[in-house]
Amino acid sequence: MSGLLKVGAIDKATMRDFDVRCLTIVEDLEPAAIRRIRETARMSQATFAMALNVKPSIVSKWERGEKRPSGPSLKLLALVDKKGIDAIL
Repeated sequence: MSGLLKVGAIDKATMRDFDVRCLTIVEDLEPAAIRRIRETARMSQATFAMALNVKPSIVSKWERGEKRPSGPSLKLLALVDKKGIDAIL
């Protein structure tokens, strides 16, 4: 698509629309999924919390189902799940 933009076959608005459609899909995560993502990254709750820029108690609450991640945290979790922890470090 960037090649089409470069030669003028599509405009910037079409390119932005394409880029948005390629973003990582964000869905609600169950507590077990959050724990699996963290364990796949081979991190403690405290270290995982630092990578996500949240408090360790939040990761614990997510994994116990007491709270649910949202906004930027949910996006980061989706990225880590899809691309691995190195995608956000």
